[in-house]
Amino acid sequence: MAALGSPLRTWRGLLRELRYLNAATGRPYRDTAAYRYLVKAFRAHRVTSEKLCRAQHELHFQAATYLCLLRSIREHVALHQEFHGKGERSVEESAGLVGLKLPQQPGGKGWEP
Repeated sequence: MAALGSPLRTWRGLLRELRYLNAATGRPYRDTAAYRYLVKAFRAHRVTSEKLCRAQHELHFQAATYLCLLRSIREHVALHQEFHGKGERSVEESAGLVGLKLPQQPGGKGWEP
């Protein structure tokens, strides 16, 4: 992670990932322990009038790292579901999986000159 961005952007990203996680269960994400913990942590580490607030920067770094983990897990699951082997595939289906189309025979299947 090169740059952290703003804490608000990280907070919104975490909430978005919590919504994705709880979409399958149907429960509101605000009822989860993870949401309550994040709210408590972000409120406890608000920006103060200090010149260097190390705890606030540390929380932001941890939150950004956790956000990266949640996003990566979600994308991994999506890729796994799309490309996971489902048994034997036909040649046409395998070609379509990688974005190719097989050439059509001039007289249809089984055409012989």
